[in-house]
Amino acid sequence: MAATYAETVAEARARDSELVLLQRDPGAAHALVTMNDPDKLNPLSAELTVRLRETLESLARDESIRAVVLTGTDPAFSAGGDLRLMAETAAPMLAQPGGAPEIWRWIRMEFGAIARLITRTDKTFIAAVNGAAAGVGLAFALACDLVLVSERARFVPAFGRIGLLPEVGSSWLLTRRLGYQRTFELYASGRILNGEEAVERGLGTRSCPTTGCSTRQRSGVTASRSCPATSPR
Repeated sequence: MAATYAETVAEARARDSELVLLQRDPGAAHALVTMNDPDKLNPLSAELTVRLRETLESLARDESIRAVVLTGTDPAFSAGGDLRLMAETAAPMLAQPGGAPEIWRWIRMEFGAIARLITRTDKTFIAAVNGAAAGVGLAFALACDLVLVSERARFVPAFGRIGLLPEVGSSWLLTRRLGYQRTFELYASGRILNGEEAVERGLGTRSCPTTGCSTRQRSGVTASRSCPATSPR
């Protein structure tokens, strides 16, 4: 069992699975990245998180890519942090000398790295929220440039329910959109927002029927492609 951040990453890389799917048509300037553990609502396990980070890093380095659509295999976007990861990895880390910094490295170098990449890259990121987006999963959606929500979307501010402060950029992203008081109310109450409510509050770009979200995704991709790749010289 992994006792350090480095060991956890190494173990995650060694497992052979398809927890993150990458779809890109030949010659296309956009890619679709899907978190793919639907039976568990796409939780951010060690393996899924590492593969997601490495997939997005590869796309960020690809100069031919202009837009990335991030979604989850139905019925959810992402349930957020994996409770099994917390029990099997975080708890043993805490039992080791210097264990707390190892957990912090995971949060900063995996969860945090994904959020930073989404917000700092020159690619257009489009979140297609097709179901529940909770905790860190919600943070990833809010970090995107466009947030398309289906009629089944649910925004779940889960941190307050388990005694944690909103992390991975959530507090900044939400306060920027809602202001301090409404952000505090949302997390203190733990209220779950449906897609329509999320759009009304400015957390989503627009809502769409579940069957029509692919059209909205394409419109977001088209909008990003219409912008010049570089500024005039």
